[in-house]
Amino acid sequence: MKRKFFDPIAVTGILFLLLFLALAFHIGNYSYQHRMELMSNSYNQRQKIFLAQNTRGSIYAADDSVLAKTETDANGTERRVYPYGELFAHAVGYADFGKSGIEAYANYYLVRSDISLREKMACEAGHKKNPGNDVYTTLQPRIQKSALDALGGERGAILLTEVKTGKILAMVSRPDFDPNIIEQTWKRMKEEDKNTQLLNRATIGLYPPGSTFKIVTALAYLREHDNKYQDYQYDCRGFFSIGKDTIRCFHGERHGHVNFMTSFALSCNSSFANIGVHLDRGGFQRTLHSLLFGQPLPYDLPYSNSYAKVNKDTTDADLMQVAIGQGTTLMTPLHLNMITSAIANGGTLWKPYFVTDVKNADGERIRSFAPENEGQLLSSTEAEIMRSLMADVVEEGTGRGLRGLSYTAAGKTGSAEYSSLTKDSHAWFTGFAPAQNPEVAITVILENAGTGGTVAVPVARQVLDAYFRR
Repeated sequence: MKRKFFDPIAVTGILFLLLFLALAFHIGNYSYQHRMELMSNSYNQRQKIFLAQNTRGSIYAADDSVLAKTETDANGTERRVYPYGELFAHAVGYADFGKSGIEAYANYYLVRSDISLREKMACEAGHKKNPGNDVYTTLQPRIQKSALDALGGERGAILLTEVKTGKILAMVSRPDFDPNIIEQTWKRMKEEDKNTQLLNRATIGLYPPGSTFKIVTALAYLREHDNKYQDYQYDCRGFFSIGKDTIRCFHGERHGHVNFMTSFALSCNSSFANIGVHLDRGGFQRTLHSLLFGQPLPYDLPYSNSYAKVNKDTTDADLMQVAIGQGTTLMTPLHLNMITSAIANGGTLWKPYFVTDVKNADGERIRSFAPENEGQLLSSTEAEIMRSLMADVVEEGTGRGLRGLSYTAAGKTGSAEYSSLTKDSHAWFTGFAPAQNPEVAITVILENAGTGGTVAVPVARQVLDAYFRR
């Protein structure tokens, strides 16, 4: 009798075992890779288990001042306290009624305790909770306060980042809220949609970028013309028309004869509409793609996707609007800051981030977060030309409010037009300083506040003054 080497039942069992192991590996790997997101999910019941054993850890600024901590009263009731109140409302966020900001992002570490087993046993013997891990951030209170003061009563946002590391030094958004009293104000804030106090305008807010988008259009032109821009000439009459469609310079200003650099420095809409309609649509689309339009942004907290569309079917009328940052084009201050930072840093983008270290209650480092290089958004040659263009905006153009200071600066203003009963534009400025060997990139948006040169530039100057006063 022949031996039976093939056993279908055994083979089927082995296949199911392999599938089970593969599934278990996938689930385990996914859980590890996404552990911070999963722990921050409000439906994850493990949070309650951890918080029953551990006191939520503290969040610290770059100068080691406390941004968030947990206090326990005589009855053992815990309360989350934010010593700076509204100053870090959107960046640090809140830990009740869901979570936001760093409180949400670093929740995985804050609810855990990595003290020694001996210390945990001592806490248990004393009927105390284990002290949670502490999170250390890049935020600088002095600069943060200068940014909030600079915004004043205006709606808008300011973002200041290090171009060579991606560290977020300051992030403010107004209207804001006091996370210390969120329990009392939550219902009202949710009902009053017009205030949108909970919205972080720096990362979630979508705005027409106006003339700051000329950075993108200029780069598309440089790429199409092999970085040869010196021959470009245009006579501005205050408007540019194709058929029945017309683009006008801001308030109808006539700039006269302009070249590529003066078109950028003076923010000539007519010249850039002319540039836009003569660009190859495929090349423009590739430039948008390279600058992360339609791509995931390297940022770990919630953000909105910017929108700018150019394809073979884009009409000249639409292309004129896109070229000057109007029409359907929308950007977040975060995205614009990333592009600005890459230009300042020779074309290389470093991922914007908040958290530098996680330490246990004894001060022992549990984890460090190093800067992450996201690669080249543009070539070093392109970045050098763009830096020169942006420096000229400050020296000769709409950003002259940043001229003649103890430091040099470069940037691009924007006045994003839209329907309004009073003021007629959002005020933008995005730039970097010093102009040579840049250290920081700053992006400012003030809603319905006026022009970038008259409103946003002084705000940026106030924040940059605080940064360089060190």
